[in-house]
Amino acid sequence: MKARAAGIWLVAGCLMLGTGCQKSPFSKELPRTPYERYQLLRGDAPPVYELDTYGNRRPALRARLVPNQRR
Repeated sequence: MKARAAGIWLVAGCLMLGTGCQKSPFSKELPRTPYERYQLLRGDAPPVYELDTYGNRRPALRARLVPNQRR
């Protein structure tokens, strides 16, 4: 009984580890929401990345969370 349960856990663990290495089904270039597509078409989209003080590329969270200036 214990050996069978251990075997089931082993198979489940292998399946979980094996599926983590697959390619993502969504492209990073595509907009995530219809609102992002609307902003891109209007030329009003905030930058996705910005450079920090060390020159590393970081997500531009503040630029994306600020209210739109054109309103």
